[in-house]
Amino acid sequence: MEGYMMPFALLLCISIAASASSQTCDPKEDNDNPWVYVHEMLIGCWTNFVGADQAEVHILNLNFTTANGKMFSLEMTNAKPMNLILTSADMVYGLHNLNAEVHIYIHNFSTITLHGNQHHNNVHRQDFPTQDEELVKWAVQKFGGVTSFTTIRNLRTVTWTGAQGKKPGSPNCVLKKEDASEKHFMVIEAAPSFKSCSPQTQNPSGAVGLHIINIPESSSIRNVSLRVDTKETSVFLRGPEGTTWTFLNPQHTKFGSNNDILLPAITHRIPPSVTLRSDIAVDVQRKALDHFKVTTFTSYTEIRPEDSMILLVLRKKDNPAVTEATPETVNPITTNSPHQMPLLMQLYTSPDYRSPLDPNTKVQSDKRIYAEISGHTLGGIVLTIKVISCFVRSKGSCPVVKELPFISEACSLNSCPNSTRLSFSLDQLQELTSTTWDLECSVKLCYSEKCGDGGRVKRNLEVTQPCLQPPTPPCFDFGLPGVLGIAFGGFLIGVLLIGALWFIKIKTGYPTGLDMSSTAASLPGCPCSGAKRQPVSTNPSPSENSSANASIGSTQSTPTSSMA
Repeated sequence: MEGYMMPFALLLCISIAASASSQTCDPKEDNDNPWVYVHEMLIGCWTNFVGADQAEVHILNLNFTTANGKMFSLEMTNAKPMNLILTSADMVYGLHNLNAEVHIYIHNFSTITLHGNQHHNNVHRQDFPTQDEELVKWAVQKFGGVTSFTTIRNLRTVTWTGAQGKKPGSPNCVLKKEDASEKHFMVIEAAPSFKSCSPQTQNPSGAVGLHIINIPESSSIRNVSLRVDTKETSVFLRGPEGTTWTFLNPQHTKFGSNNDILLPAITHRIPPSVTLRSDIAVDVQRKALDHFKVTTFTSYTEIRPEDSMILLVLRKKDNPAVTEATPETVNPITTNSPHQMPLLMQLYTSPDYRSPLDPNTKVQSDKRIYAEISGHTLGGIVLTIKVISCFVRSKGSCPVVKELPFISEACSLNSCPNSTRLSFSLDQLQELTSTTWDLECSVKLCYSEKCGDGGRVKRNLEVTQPCLQPPTPPCFDFGLPGVLGIAFGGFLIGVLLIGALWFIKIKTGYPTGLDMSSTAASLPGCPCSGAKRQPVSTNPSPSENSSANASIGSTQSTPTSSMA
């Protein structure tokens, strides 16, 4: 039995050793790192200058730190008309493929040697300064300005894409640290300044990835900016003492480092979370696995740059878009700056915050809306989100901007540890005709009573006016008091009318006795009386005075005399 156990134990040890070795990897020099992109921040500038002859002016400052491989090539057959100035302190050799509109300028005593098959007369040697600032001044005096100044370390090939080389902005070349990869008019291929590898055992699809970045002790780099363009990522950072890692947009969930980590969004510095003196790849990898309590990692990158400042971009190479792009109608969040922590705004129609409102759902303006703004944790620390102001902007040719007052809602750390809640009313939008709005809130991120700008979170909002019911005419209910009141009112009106007619009779000289039939016959709209009308008597009434009789008599005598 013991004879069988010995081979089994030996096989088990071999399998355990193989499993342990598969958790680490040996880094190799390779420019094709699928996860980490290294951009050295070197001196340069980029302007909107184009000469009067429509020729651009570009300066390439070539630095070589390796003893071997000091050879480069210029592929400029598709380049725009330009004047290219080459400068280098090293003895280098270059091959060029030019078109007839490209002219190259080299110093008289430069150790740069160029070879090409055509357009040999387009290569000029002149006496000009070699210092960066002085060289820019000389180019401005000779050509009128400088379109770009680019410093490249260990250049292999630079290819002009045929795009215009100028950039909107200032025409003045101000030298500063820059990322040369942003200059889209040329593609730069340089010798690798880092090593990378991946273990044999990879994470299953959808699992959180762990990326390890190591800077050896011999490196002079001390300031590293890191942009993480992958979500749900853990990062382990190791560098020499005094190194500072600055996260421009921390979208990951966890991080660990033996150096200080700076979060500019909240101006907060996080002290080292691990202690690690060794810069050997295997030691760093095992320390990262132990720190995050995982069995494997996604990538390991070892950086050996020469400059003191560098920019790292962590993203998947086969994803052409750095950030996810979704239509605005279905994407409830946007942030104003790429360096801010991503925020999410979700809307609700009830204060229980249970049923989120779909972005395409229309909201009535007479309803109260409840909002929740949430973010992510940064390396295990909890940030407090504080809303500063909110406003709505209508969409259209004539946008209207209105400030939206809000009320902070109660929210415990257990129910919403990384979010804040508020509510607001849309009453002021009832009088406006626009129905499509952008709801935007400015926030601050706070940690331990320290707050920094958190940017803005925006969401589209469809508003409809409430349905207004037409007014219902009042219904009159006539009871016994109402009927009696109407009857009494009719009686009073009748009495008053009769009294008015009596008064008129007296004042106009009609007989005192009312002849109701004649009165009714003379009133318009009254039916004719059945009684026969009597002729009006011409005899004066005995009640009339003597003056009236005299007047009537004279009136009656006139026709008699005229007939005689």
